[in-house]
Amino acid sequence: MDKTQNPNNNEMVIDLVDLAKALWRRAWAIVLVMVIFGGAAFGYARFLVTPLYQASAMMYVNNSSINVGSTQVDLNDLTAAQSLVETYIVILKTRGTLEQVIEEENLPYDYETLSGMIEAGAVNSTEVFEIQVTSADPEEAERIANCVAEILPDRIAEIVEGSSVKIVDYAIVPSQKSSPSISRYTLLGLLLGAVVSCGIIVLLYLFDDQIRDEEYVRQTFDLPLLAAIPDLTGKNSGSSYYYSKKTSGKEATP
Repeated sequence: MDKTQNPNNNEMVIDLVDLAKALWRRAWAIVLVMVIFGGAAFGYARFLVTPLYQASAMMYVNNSSINVGSTQVDLNDLTAAQSLVETYIVILKTRGTLEQVIEEENLPYDYETLSGMIEAGAVNSTEVFEIQVTSADPEEAERIANCVAEILPDRIAEIVEGSSVKIVDYAIVPSQKSSPSISRYTLLGLLLGAVVSCGIIVLLYLFDDQIRDEEYVRQTFDLPLLAAIPDLTGKNSGSSYYYSKKTSGKEATP
């Protein structure tokens, strides 16, 4: 059974089984479009997208209220140290801090550009936070991350009394790019190709009003079938012309 037309309210009823068959008959086209889209996405990610590298330095928040060598640490002290992480990250991203980094490293960036290259956040809700710098140059990413880590303690000492940060781990030159992910781009291309090809096939199915057999006439027009005349012209081998009649005298043509 194909698409059917309800004569009372002109609503179209779609046979999902028949639609699935239409998709299956054109499975080769779906696969072809997926390969084309996937290949295009692969080529775009591989040759056109600028690869980015990420370098990371780690720092520890030192709360002066915690006595050095003490075997007991108050929970409030740990909570205070963790809350200081967010404060220090804000100081890290201030114009004064980043402009000092730009000056020391002689960077060709303004404050807004450099700020967009730097991210920072606590590690697993601890007093340790990580500074991540993303750049198209892996050596530049390492230099900026370490420069920020070295400048930040003095900046914090100037602003926040009684607290400081220490460098836990310096950044190293990254050997692997952080983006783009070629496999992810390719997968998205394959999925997009599948969606586009299936969408086109569904539209062709919905707008196809070709009469194929007696059942199509009965289901679509709800008319009694009077006769079927075989097509003997040779152009459409095996096809027929179907005629049906209502009281008004209208005919359904092939």
